[in-house]
Order: sequence, then structure tokens, then C-alpha cells
Amino acid sequence: MAVVLTLRWAGVTPDQYDAMLDTVGWEERVPDGLVLHVAWFEPGVMHVTDVWNAEEDFRRFFAERLAPAVQQVGLAGQPDVRFTPAHRRFVAPGAGGGA
Repeated sequence: MAVVLTLRWAGVTPDQYDAMLDTVGWEERVPDGLVLHVAWFEPGVMHVTDVWNAEEDFRRFFAERLAPAVQQVGLAGQPDVRFTPAHRRFVAPGAGGGA
């Protein structure tokens, strides 16, 4: 079942996020099961909303690729992560990826 991941991580900056993105390369090598990723920032806080085909897909990606990048970049603290079953998913025609 598809899940929505919501993440809030205090203290992560846009520069740190970009460094992690460069290290993991998930836009070039899309993780199995990832459907959608959106990140944004408020002062002092990073927010992420993802859609994954299954929670296990994210957990595998985190263990194999994301956790080592988090250590390499030196992100402090721990994120608040929640998974919620998706009820419905719609992607507008013509929607694409990228910044």
C-alpha cells in the first residue's frame, strides 16, 4: 500500500540538504518505490513530503543510501518522521520533476 512520509528536521539548512542530494544522487538513481519527493524550508527547519509505494521501500533506501549520506554531510539531531497510508494519488497531466 502506498504511504505518505512527512518529515520535519530542525537545524538542517538548504545547503546541507543540497549536499546530501549530491551525495545520494536520488534524482539520477531514483530509489525503488519512490513516487514523489518535495522539500521546503522554514527558518531553521527542513520539511519533506514523500510518496512511496510502501514504507519498506523508504526504510531500505534510508538504510542503504540515505543514512550514510546523512553521516557524511554531518546532519545533527534526528528528524520527526511519520508514515500515513495514502488514500488516493493523482498526478496532474504534464507534471514533471526537477527543481
